[in-house]
Amino acid sequence: MIQEYSTHREVGLSDEEALTMYEIMLQARRLDERMWLLNRAGKISFVVSCQGQEAAQAAAAMALDRDKDYLLPYYRDFGLVMAFGMTAKDLMLAAFAKQGDPNSESRQMPGHFGQKKNRIVTQSSPVTTQIPHAAGFGLAAKMKNKDFVTMVTFGEGSSNQGDFHEGMNFAGVHDLPVVFFCENNKYAISVPLSKQLACEHVADRAKGYGMPGVTVEGTRPFEVYQAVKEAVDRARAGKGPSLVEAMVARLTPHSSDDNDKLYRTVEEMDEEKQTEAVVAFANYLRTEGILTEEKEQAMEQRIREEVDAATDAAEAAEYPAVETLGQYVYEEEGN
Repeated sequence: MIQEYSTHREVGLSDEEALTMYEIMLQARRLDERMWLLNRAGKISFVVSCQGQEAAQAAAAMALDRDKDYLLPYYRDFGLVMAFGMTAKDLMLAAFAKQGDPNSESRQMPGHFGQKKNRIVTQSSPVTTQIPHAAGFGLAAKMKNKDFVTMVTFGEGSSNQGDFHEGMNFAGVHDLPVVFFCENNKYAISVPLSKQLACEHVADRAKGYGMPGVTVEGTRPFEVYQAVKEAVDRARAGKGPSLVEAMVARLTPHSSDDNDKLYRTVEEMDEEKQTEAVVAFANYLRTEGILTEEKEQAMEQRIREEVDAATDAAEAAEYPAVETLGQYVYEEEGN
């Protein structure tokens, strides 16, 4: 673990930036909560949740240059993709599988992000394929002498796949400007961390690939911000990749199709909720005098209106026409 930072000022964040970080967290949380309600009402078929990981995602996003850096997210990254420019409507269209979904034009499961204009690289369903892709983006940046950093995210379960090791090794050998960001929620669906790793932390594996690795507490956003910023600065300076592991909570089942009561105790889940990062960060901002009652009410109302409008628009949108089924799947004549 690295140093614990007590205030946003210690890591160079302004009051306004700290407030922006909280708004990213809250946007992701409120959208996620709405999707669960829609799923339980039978209106959308599937949810894979970000709840418990928003603080780490928002902090990591703030450490990147969102005007030029590239993001290869994994399926829980509502906070990161919204920070990079995806809207609640974009994500709702995907959840409803409606026409206009920018991720895949409704040809992929929800949570499989991709949006070229915001440099969010399309994700595949098999886990961990985004890691060697990220190494490829890093190689392109180096070969073309481009000033961008690529950040790729994944769960700790992905660190046990072959693609993780191949991508990490390639990036390490070639000193590529890539930040590997592991959101370790301690469960690969139902498999606990103790049955996934022989070492203590995913970050311990970084040494084998010639890069620094650090483990931070994901419920402490300033720690995450500082660790990711150091990794980004290192990559941008041509010093190669880094692995940052954020220990986070998974406050929901793996997905809307999972029953986590079969493998987690009530006591464990209650303990996770007591250290809930979004609530804790809001309390911190109130104590600092940054999140006033007036600002908080305005933010909640703005986000609620955005989520309501996104829900209404996605529900009213048309499904893609049956005649377009082959588009974006098979090559078309003349292309």
